[in-house]
Amino acid sequence: MAKEQLLDPAARNKRTDLDGALNYLLIGSDHRPGANPEDQRSDSILIVHVPAGMRQAYLISVPRDLLVALPAAPGFPGGQDKVNAAYEHGGGGEGGARLLSTTLNRLTGIRFDGAALVDFSGFKEVIDQLGGIRMCVDTPVRSIHTRYQFEAGCQQMDGARTLDYVRQRYDLPGGDFDRQRHQQQMLRAVLDRAGETRLRSDPVKLDRVLRAAGGALTVDTNGVPLDELLFALRGLPADALRGVQVPSYPQTIDGVSYVVLDNGGGGLFTALRDTRVPEWAGANPRWVNRL
Repeated sequence: MAKEQLLDPAARNKRTDLDGALNYLLIGSDHRPGANPEDQRSDSILIVHVPAGMRQAYLISVPRDLLVALPAAPGFPGGQDKVNAAYEHGGGGEGGARLLSTTLNRLTGIRFDGAALVDFSGFKEVIDQLGGIRMCVDTPVRSIHTRYQFEAGCQQMDGARTLDYVRQRYDLPGGDFDRQRHQQQMLRAVLDRAGETRLRSDPVKLDRVLRAAGGALTVDTNGVPLDELLFALRGLPADALRGVQVPSYPQTIDGVSYVVLDNGGGGLFTALRDTRVPEWAGANPRWVNRL
């Protein structure tokens, strides 16, 4: 598990303890063999918000097509673009993550307590080492990548099948919003599977899972020892996770499909800054789902 400086100094929380509410940036990068240069962009962007007390956690999916102002970077003058282009204009990897963190800091006004860069292709091995995960398909859909037909219902999936499913957005009623929700469900399913007693009691299998995770993750814990962070988060109740969509809607501008904020984000970013996300979630059930 590589450790890097994924956060721009301006987007980094100066506080380096685990007291109070926490905000982490999770970036999913999807590099498929033979894929076009678009895959240098971040495929998934989540803000993980943990209120004080660590009894709840909110996975806030930022639409990758969200129209935002990107700050300047070496070789890039800055300007309006889709938020996932920040990763590309920052050069991918550590530099891309830093430009993305700055972009989100300016958009939301929050500073991050840490960040993780997830290689979804490498994440396939993590799921396989876990013995697969249980995913519940809500809408039948045929993969545009493999032509596999996903039927409705809960089913066991290996790593390749899971990643194929959570990449789908076409022919789904909610389009990219459904894809965001399915990726939230995948993360919940992985956490559930990893937390099972059988894994903790099998040191050989646990070692294989940790090695696979290490190959798929680059982390920046803002100076907090990783084992200390994991120990603190393991007390989250099983039903503590909520998925949140940023209030927004699709819009075509000059022939390009974007997602734009609905009323500035519907107060979500203010709730993040004021550590009032649970109250906001209770008042805005349209944008929240239990994972």
